[in-house]
Amino acid sequence: MPRYRLTIEYDGGPYNGFQAQAGQPTVQGAIETAITAFCGETVRIAAAGRTDTGVHATGQVIHVDLEKVWPADTVRNALNAHLLGQRVKVLDATAVDDDWHARFSASGRKYLYRILNRPAPPALLDGKVWHVKGPLDVAAMQEAAAYLVGRHDFTTFRDALCQANSPMRTLDVARVEASGEEVRLVFEARSFLHRQVRSMTGTLVQAGLGRWTPDEVRLALEARDRKACGPVAPSAGLYLTGVDYDAVEG
Repeated sequence: MPRYRLTIEYDGGPYNGFQAQAGQPTVQGAIETAITAFCGETVRIAAAGRTDTGVHATGQVIHVDLEKVWPADTVRNALNAHLLGQRVKVLDATAVDDDWHARFSASGRKYLYRILNRPAPPALLDGKVWHVKGPLDVAAMQEAAAYLVGRHDFTTFRDALCQANSPMRTLDVARVEASGEEVRLVFEARSFLHRQVRSMTGTLVQAGLGRWTPDEVRLALEARDRKACGPVAPSAGLYLTGVDYDAVEG
């Protein structure tokens, strides 16, 4: 049974997250419906990660098994034709070996968080950024973010409903950058806990606003206590931008 790797992008605003839910619009549901319309098969796709309601993606990766061998470009083009009207698009499709897995073969995941830092709220970027009115000290945020890099117990930044077996994670990159009126936070790791990025972002913004010192962010991490976390950033500014794989076979 041929397996295809698909890279997709989506606007998470209209969907109740990635994972299929009965009676609710989801990214997974939109893609699986398009696959059925394309080839008549009822399938279940697998994804590199499940994003929450309102979270966007520019580089989500999924795989799907089909009964018939199709040219990869045909799979991409046909699915996009059947996704007309949906805020989901397939960027590329590649045939891969049947032991390749979108989630379990991944060696890293990359997230971007976008903050619009100005007094006026967004018009064109409404639902795509977190609007923070007060001026942010990017240097203080970067100093605080440096404490998060490395292998730590991230219980403080782990959602209470997280189902991961362990709170231990290795954060490879935590970078804060100014870009015009935006402040952008980049996070990279092999894997993340549920709402870890939004939790870290909300805490770093407290440092940026001068409400916390960078050292207080370190103390929050070391507390290993969810109550020590700052306010969780909203979903609208979060993007899954890429998934790394050591090798792609096919």
